[in-house]
Amino acid sequence: MKHIISNINKAFDHRIRLGIMSVLMVNDSVDFKTLKDLLGVTDGNLASHAKALEKVEFISVEKKFIGRKPNTTYAATELGKNEFKKHIEALEKIIKHT
Repeated sequence: MKHIISNINKAFDHRIRLGIMSVLMVNDSVDFKTLKDLLGVTDGNLASHAKALEKVEFISVEKKFIGRKPNTTYAATELGKNEFKKHIEALEKIIKHT
């Protein structure tokens, strides 16, 4: 059974990180407010979990100003997309074996 969980990635253990990656897998990029609203999380929760995914280079972050307002957008990196796919495939294998 240990082989079946070898592609489970600890970076996706938390539901917010799983949600961030799920949204970014089907969108080129998403801004902070949209992501926050979709996931129903607080600013602090989203920021800390996004930072964790950025640290392992699974997402990229772009900060800019639109007019005078700051705007942060997130996108999944190729590494992030590949690791997330492996993670989902590993979960599917576990479900099929139980």
